Amino acid sequence: MTEILVQNAAVGAATTAAVVEHPAWLTLKDAVEEIRPWQSKDGSIDFDAEGAPVRAAAEYAIERVTAAVEELSPLLPHDAAYHRALVADLRKWADSAFDVPDFLDSLLAFQPAAERVDGLQHLVVFPMYTQNGNPDRNLEAVVLRMVWPDWLAELEATRYDNPLFCGITFEDFTAGYDTHSAVLFPETIAVREAPERFSWGGIFCDREAARFRRVTEAAVDILSIDLPEDVASMVHDQERCEKAFVLWDMIHDRTHSHGDLPFDPFMIKQRQPFWMYGLEELRCDLTAFKEAVKLEAEGNTHGRDVQYAVLFDRMFRFPVSGDRVRNYDGLGGQLLFAYLHKHDVVRWTDNTLRIDWERAPQVTNQLCAEIETLYRDGIDRPKLVHWFKAYELVSTYLAPHPGSRWAKGPDALDLSQPPRKLVDDVLPDEFPLSMFFEALSKKLKGVIASTQGITARSAERVAA
Repeated sequence: MTEILVQNAAVGAATTAAVVEHPAWLTLKDAVEEIRPWQSKDGSIDFDAEGAPVRAAAEYAIERVTAAVEELSPLLPHDAAYHRALVADLRKWADSAFDVPDFLDSLLAFQPAAERVDGLQHLVVFPMYTQNGNPDRNLEAVVLRMVWPDWLAELEATRYDNPLFCGITFEDFTAGYDTHSAVLFPETIAVREAPERFSWGGIFCDREAARFRRVTEAAVDILSIDLPEDVASMVHDQERCEKAFVLWDMIHDRTHSHGDLPFDPFMIKQRQPFWMYGLEELRCDLTAFKEAVKLEAEGNTHGRDVQYAVLFDRMFRFPVSGDRVRNYDGLGGQLLFAYLHKHDVVRWTDNTLRIDWERAPQVTNQLCAEIETLYRDGIDRPKLVHWFKAYELVSTYLAPHPGSRWAKGPDALDLSQPPRKLVDDVLPDEFPLSMFFEALSKKLKGVIASTQGITARSAERVAA
């Protein structure tokens, strides 16, 4: 079995260059890029709109896409069924006069998690939005490679079961991924109806690692952080960081359905204050951190790296990325930093950020325990009471906006309304940035912007 996996990995790695260097890939990319500007937000093409093409031009562009897919598909025999369904969906879209696209059949045929082999590649084409990237359902094409080393497969099989998770890296992509998006999720794809359940989810660990390295290096310089030698060597090692992120992502992803959950935050669409989602994302990250501490104690060399990745990405990039409208990831990063500061693990003195590396694991796990207690107790609370308890936890460490109604307590809200209506009373920026992060944001803004579309190779070119 091991020999077969090694052979399959070699085949996947060997054909990667063949796909992205094949003339048909360039044809496919050009055709997709031609189609994208013609599309409306929902993915359809309005031929009466200003600047729209004649229908024959759109049909010709789709034929170029389908011909390129058919030419490239033999290089990827494991994707043959998906590519057949994809070509059928592309032609069906053209036959509908380019109405709202429906690629459910090809989505169901695409099953990357069913064959997780390290180095195996996929050619993916869908009308989709890219999370943290393009909000419109444009046609996109991406060539990706599976990241599934033996040590990760062993951990998934024996300890962190996550049969849907796919660690992936970029080979090449169209404009929707020339953004900050680092995920490929089936729920972003245009379909007539959502499948009963999704069977895969991919996260680009190469983009995460390259972005982490660039932002961390800048933050370390700005804040005059004295890094231990092993931390510094990790930050300068792309491959090592990719391994940390793929392990972090695998544990984080499964945590959404593990633990004492008073609500199911993402499988069931619920309208909740954004700090609830901030706490959920932070809980998943801190669970990965907690498991990484255990792995390090057992001699796993990747456990220590995951801890560094969680701490630095959460403390330095998350709080100052994106806008301030319901930024739940930013909130979680602020909370982690404030908690560590409150417990003297981080100290900002003499224009230098000092970190108590020995106490960091213990205190970070302590915050994880507080959130887990909140969840466990929440099972016995009404929804609104649980929301207030969560607000109390966050506001213990982060100052709410002075104009917040929620900060004034239940008496300031109209409790005759259902809980979902009270979400309207939450301010877009309920927990503003501290002075520390306001200053850091100004210094890191350009660095974070520079990570748009970053990959391991593009980061290396810039460094060179």
